[in-house]
Amino acid sequence: QVQLVESGGGLVQPGGSLKLSCTASSGTLDFYAVGWFRQAPGKQREGISCISANAATVYYVESVKGRFAISRNSDKKTVYLHMHNLRPEDTAEYFCATDPGLMCTAGNFSFKGTEFGSWGQGTQVTVSS
Repeated sequence: QVQLVESGGGLVQPGGSLKLSCTASSGTLDFYAVGWFRQAPGKQREGISCISANAATVYYVESVKGRFAISRNSDKKTVYLHMHNLRPEDTAEYFCATDPGLMCTAGNFSFKGTEFGSWGQGTQVTVSS
């Protein structure tokens, strides 16, 4: 089971950018799709973007489409979430996960956790002036 570590969060002004990294500290991330999730205080965790195992397919939830971009590093150990034009409503704890139950298509992102999946510990993103 791969161990995931997120990094790159921080405090940024509205309109700013951040790049989040999801790195496999052991193993690689090319077996299953990888998803980025976020959870704001008092709200449910939501899946916002995913990338298929072969990087051929990506998906974005409507609220981040055109502002966020997901990509895989060629080392097969890191998945990035490039976030631009950040808004206060993007403030949340951001998590990455990989799981055979994570299905990523161009039109849909579904997740059903299995015993073979992994989550990172999260990285905080705060958008505020």
